[in-house]
Amino acid sequence: MFRRGEPVPFAFVAEAERFRSNVTPPPPERPSFGQLAGRALIGLVVVGGLAGSLLLGMPALDVDQQGDQVQRQNASERR
Repeated sequence: MFRRGEPVPFAFVAEAERFRSNVTPPPPERPSFGQLAGRALIGLVVVGGLAGSLLLGMPALDVDQQGDQVQRQNASERR
């Protein structure tokens, strides 16, 4: 492997924790109207999909009491 010929001073690592910059970072950009509308649309699509799957899936999760009774009656009639 490639090794460096000169020693690497590690003093800068210890000094980096104490260093305070007087330069403030620029403020973050505000999202445009199109970006806000796109995020809102994606959020509505996700929430609508979850609500739709819940509405369509609930009948499959219900315990059907009448269906069980009909199956039992059919089974007893076959005997």
